[in-house]
Amino acid sequence: MTTKPEHYDVIVKPLITEKATLVGEANAFVFQVSKTASKPVIKEAVEALFNVKVKAVNTTITKGKTKRFKGRPGVRSDVKKAYVTLEAGNTIDVSTGL
Repeated sequence: MTTKPEHYDVIVKPLITEKATLVGEANAFVFQVSKTASKPVIKEAVEALFNVKVKAVNTTITKGKTKRFKGRPGVRSDVKKAYVTLEAGNTIDVSTGL
């Protein structure tokens, strides 16, 4: 599968958190993705960029929190995450980047 420039617009960055590393033991990886990306588009992008076979894609949208910035109220932006489960025998090294 060839890599297209649109694939880099779909996947924003890999998320490395405590929860993401726990999910990683089940051969799943977490990525921040574009808010408009659908599951088939995410699957195609991950398979093309990392040369792996994707088993399933689950998405979630985290609503932005209301926080204070320098004493003034503000709102963090909403984030869409994709939990990508890989077929057995495939792996991604997220520490190397895209």
